[in-house]
Amino acid sequence: VANSNGGQPMTPEQLYAANLASCVGITVSTTSVNIFGQTTTSAASGSGFVLTQDGYIVTNYHVIEDAVDDSSVSIEVSFADGAQYTATLVGGEQDNDVAVLKIDATGLQPVTLGDSEQLVVGETVYTIGNPLGELTFSLTGGYVSALDRNVTMSDGRRMNYIQTDTAINSGNSGGPLFDMDGNVIGVTSAKFSGSTSSGTTIEGLGFAIPINDALRVAYDLVEYGYVKGAYLGVSLQNLDSNTANYYSLPVGPRVEEVV
Repeated sequence: VANSNGGQPMTPEQLYAANLASCVGITVSTTSVNIFGQTTTSAASGSGFVLTQDGYIVTNYHVIEDAVDDSSVSIEVSFADGAQYTATLVGGEQDNDVAVLKIDATGLQPVTLGDSEQLVVGETVYTIGNPLGELTFSLTGGYVSALDRNVTMSDGRRMNYIQTDTAINSGNSGGPLFDMDGNVIGVTSAKFSGSTSSGTTIEGLGFAIPINDALRVAYDLVEYGYVKGAYLGVSLQNLDSNTANYYSLPVGPRVEEVV
């Protein structure tokens, strides 16, 4: 469902006011006992947004990954009006970096959803999030810098992203990326920062998961608790040049077995 503002794009002030109640801060707290027998608590922060009136919330997998296999980890969700809820993890999918939480609430204001396939480079976009986990419900804006960026993450995963110069910092992860009609068209997820090996400073390189991709994952998590997918049905072995030459075969994957 698209927002309407009399056929005109929203101003930043209108966009913020219309969507603030749909945005949340997420705090993941881990309690452990150190070698001296003392109980310590550490926390990580992120952002998210309300998907349904009855309390389903979308965020990044990497925001809540500590809670995936550890029941002692708590997830707290905070709203701009001061309301706080303990959330349960519905499910998460690491490869696509999407997770869904559920809070015990009704009558929430869900975001309106856009179509990331309709984006064009140069569009103005905004995000509402919690940079550093302290500067809560901050609005930052910029442009769609590029589409369909295939980015290799630090753990080797390859992600398809919207590139934007909107300021995205630690704590913004999982928040909504809005178009100027106030519709969510992406999930803010990552940034490049620091400097290159040559000493060149990196600025303005933020990335968001296209909402069309994120929703396919989120809906499977809500419906099944996991992401449904196809299975190739074969086992493969990758042949290096030495092995391939020995068997007079081309370099690359070879089907070893039909399962």
